[in-house]
Amino acid sequence: MNTKMYKKVLTITDNLLAAAQQKNQQRFDGFYLELKQLCEEHDNTDKDHPVQWETLADFTDDLALAITIYKQALVKAETINSKDFRSSIGYSIAALQVELGDTTEAIEHLEQAKISCNKIADKELKAEIHDLLEKLKNA
Repeated sequence: MNTKMYKKVLTITDNLLAAAQQKNQQRFDGFYLELKQLCEEHDNTDKDHPVQWETLADFTDDLALAITIYKQALVKAETINSKDFRSSIGYSIAALQVELGDTTEAIEHLEQAKISCNKIADKELKAEIHDLLEKLKNA
């Protein structure tokens, strides 16, 4: 990912977190719109990257919409063959699907995330994927 783009997403993320902590919905909405415009502006260009889409989904309150955005991020992660992003995005999608009561879809995404995470360094994410998958399969 382009360093300038990464820093831009990181700055917007910091601003979103600050606005949320201050319970300032107007500022939050402004920074959310800025991030959304950034994603849309770079969609299918050489500046497109799953991190910006995953971040947008992270800050989306509407769970169904967040899943849709995460799925866009997942496509971007598959395009660049990033096991790290495929794992984290797959886990995020599954967690939201659990909240929405869609266990079957959650299991499917977790199984794909488990395959993707076999060669990543993030042991905590691997454990979260494994634990949630086992919990859902044994429920």
